[in-house]
Amino acid sequence: MRIISGKYKGRRFDPPKSFKARPTTDFAKENLFNVLNNTIEWEETSALDLFGGTGGISFELVSRECTRVVCVEKNFNHASFIEKTKTALGIEKEMMLLKMDVFSYLEHCKEQFDLIFADPPYDLKNFIDVPRLIFEKDLIKPGGTFILEHSKEYDFSDQPLFETKRVYGSVNFSIFRKGDK
Repeated sequence: MRIISGKYKGRRFDPPKSFKARPTTDFAKENLFNVLNNTIEWEETSALDLFGGTGGISFELVSRECTRVVCVEKNFNHASFIEKTKTALGIEKEMMLLKMDVFSYLEHCKEQFDLIFADPPYDLKNFIDVPRLIFEKDLIKPGGTFILEHSKEYDFSDQPLFETKRVYGSVNFSIFRKGDK
């Protein structure tokens, strides 16, 4: 896993071989962030990373100097790796790791974010509930963006706020934007 841009550009962290997370590929991550760079002022952005996995997206967001990054990951081993990497980078203030179930978090969350990234396991039973919950709970700030990583089997183009779908190799991103007030 590598941080592709920002103040920690080039830093590498290797999750244990026993890791069950499927990290977003560097190729897909780099292309996605190239698209986002045209619409997001990183230094003014609060972000939520759901299903944190290796923490790669959260670390990328902190590296780009997001004002606040919340990462939610329930798997103990994954959360421990994220915490260890967070400490190694010295970003305890910039990033909050919540070791809990994403659906429990979404049910109780009252905060809105400028950017929400979700990368659920592709075989998650209630995968399609993720965007619905985010929209129902109104977790995206006006002008904000929600990105859902998924396999090619899913099509979210009929969902509210859907803007575009980007495909990078086997990685698919559906991008949703909430208009300004």
